[in-house]
Amino acid sequence: MSKQIEASIVVVDDEPSIRDLLVASLHFAGFEVATAASGSEAITVIQQTQPDLIVLDVMLPDIDGFTVTSRIRQEGISAPVLFLTARDDTQDKIMGLTVGGDDYVTKPFSLEEVVARIRAILRRTREQSADDPVISVGDLEINEDSHDVTRAGQPIDLSPTEYKLLRYLMDNEGRVLSKAQILDHVWQYDWGGDAAIVESYISYLRKKVDGVTIEDEHGKARKVEPLIQTKRGIGYMIRGPKYAAGE
Repeated sequence: MSKQIEASIVVVDDEPSIRDLLVASLHFAGFEVATAASGSEAITVIQQTQPDLIVLDVMLPDIDGFTVTSRIRQEGISAPVLFLTARDDTQDKIMGLTVGGDDYVTKPFSLEEVVARIRAILRRTREQSADDPVISVGDLEINEDSHDVTRAGQPIDLSPTEYKLLRYLMDNEGRVLSKAQILDHVWQYDWGGDAAIVESYISYLRKKVDGVTIEDEHGKARKVEPLIQTKRGIGYMIRGPKYAAGE
């Protein structure tokens, strides 16, 4: 009896030995795998296969993994991305997350770790709410069925991890969440206390959610009321405008 396919994955790496090891390991774990050896080939393969997840090397011979991610996001492809990098550099991690990546593995890595990270990403991106699909805080709404996000009626484009972070904040409206709680829930593993990752991700999410411009009753443009708040030394929270007066 054939083994059930758990998910479809595209593996992108220019080193044949690494690519072959990943393919063999992922096939054994129950995944369907397609491959690419360059950034341009990766874009084509991803467009053709529409995978559930992408394992993407940062350093490629033509265009880097960050650029590949930016381009597929611009085309509306929202499959989560697990970056492979030879450099354990915080700035690389921040860059990868801000262009729409979801996780990082530093070379050399164990195949077991890669499979574990992939399954963690798939678990969190496949979570669905059985209740009312619309969650709102003030004029901010997310629809769990369609994954649409709007602020004052205007659509907001989020990566899968940004969506997961926003959902977590909204599920805990009015409650301060520590960096450790955010790391545990959104990434589902320990980043080793790298607070810069959380700070950067919150900053970019804030720009999207609280940077929306609307017209007031007089037809003048103004920014929406900020919803995402920083509690210095503690963490982050989201709450409706009615709570923000006097702060």
